[in-house]
Amino acid sequence: MENILIILLLYIGLELFEIQWQKADNLMGVLGNLFRRYRQNLIIFFLMHPTFYFGIGLAMITDLSFSSLALLFIKTADMATKILLIQQVFEKQEFSPEISSMLLAPLHPKMLYLSIFIYTPLVYFALVSNSLSGF
Repeated sequence: MENILIILLLYIGLELFEIQWQKADNLMGVLGNLFRRYRQNLIIFFLMHPTFYFGIGLAMITDLSFSSLALLFIKTADMATKILLIQQVFEKQEFSPEISSMLLAPLHPKMLYLSIFIYTPLVYFALVSNSLSGF
């Protein structure tokens, strides 16, 4: 059980790292922070998302449990969406007025922390389901 707690705390720490470097007042600011890393170096951009790699490792150690695959799928879709939005907004500069108003709408300061409450249970369920089979 203490192994599960350590892994959960590690995951929360990694998620807090991602939140801190992406934090901004609106989605455009978040995209701006992402774009700075993306423009700097694509490898650095991917390395700045350690929870994605955590998800890959979790899927491997839990023998592809449903929860770990769900986490990996969501993290992959999240990164793909970020890259597509970065390309659309900063490189092509083609976006609708609706997207523009959505990107400029203010974010609640706690909004980015929702990822901890959404993803951490998936990590827990993956670890618990695997511990029942001998983790």
